[in-house]
Amino acid sequence: MSEYSRKNPSARYVELLENYKQLHKDGEKVMGLAAENTFPGFSVFPQVERIKRLCELSDADEILDYGAGKGKQYDMPMVDIGGGEKELLVDYWDVMTVHCFDPAYEPFSELPSDKFDAVISTDMLEHCPEEDVEWVVDEIFSFAKKAVFANVACYPAKKVLPNGENAHCTIKPPEWWVEKFTRSAQRNPAVKNWMLVVAEVVDGKMHETVYEG
Repeated sequence: MSEYSRKNPSARYVELLENYKQLHKDGEKVMGLAAENTFPGFSVFPQVERIKRLCELSDADEILDYGAGKGKQYDMPMVDIGGGEKELLVDYWDVMTVHCFDPAYEPFSELPSDKFDAVISTDMLEHCPEEDVEWVVDEIFSFAKKAVFANVACYPAKKVLPNGENAHCTIKPPEWWVEKFTRSAQRNPAVKNWMLVVAEVVDGKMHETVYEG
């Protein structure tokens, strides 16, 4: 088990959290992104079909988006359902509610007190320090009653932190991430279904591998 936790995160976690709070407030200057366009939450959209399948498999009605950014992904119909029509994510997933949590964005920074049928986390874990990943993954599982979904990137980000570092601070091979999820699932047996999507750059092309437990 990790020596760190939500109540006792590493000094690196605290430092990076302050950097992300600053990005949310001031925007990302290297890429020229205004504050409202920095971490809006749109990283969920490439994964909507997989999340929908997991919601159907686990009969999920309530979802926690852990690391939701500004939550703009839930504000308006954005999922293309054909015929020129678009649908809200909650309707497309056929769930009742989605609760947003993001420790770096003040409106969503309060840690949830409830459990949810499913917890999703997109484009977030690779932003956590290596020494804190284990407790963060455990926390994600601890909020789930039935299912967990996450995707991670195994390559550098385009965004740069205010301290000059790359935003992806933990770049590990897929096997490393799978081990973290497998162990956390074993510690949380109530969660019957989990899905981890790991993205790598192979021969110059993006390649995603899906692991399920």
